[in-house]
Amino acid sequence: QAQLVESGGGSVQAGGSLRLSCVISDHIVRTCMGWFRQVPGKEREEDAAISISGKTTYYSDSTQGRFTISKDNAQNTLYLQMNSLKPEDTAMYFCATKDMYQDCGYNWAFASTYRKWGQGTQVTVSS
Repeated sequence: QAQLVESGGGSVQAGGSLRLSCVISDHIVRTCMGWFRQVPGKEREEDAAISISGKTTYYSDSTQGRFTISKDNAQNTLYLQMNSLKPEDTAMYFCATKDMYQDCGYNWAFASTYRKWGQGTQVTVSS
């Protein structure tokens, strides 16, 4: 089974940037992939997703225009470039994949539709 390992989190000041990476052990990952965030006491929230082809990307209202999701199939890696970071972006960030061959769609933002998850990487943004 595919394993997901995130990295790239850290502490930055407001306005700064970070690039998160998610290495996927399964070299054949044909599925919708996404990034989510979670803070203690709250449900996991969507940030972005990317389709199987990579041609379609999805963003939440809070990340549109600031974050960019991308993937490198040759490197088996999913990325999230985060710019113009705000203190409210402080959270644990998780990458996730849906079932094989399941593409993104209207339900890209629903965490319950994703099957596999990484362990998370912490992002802290100070004001």
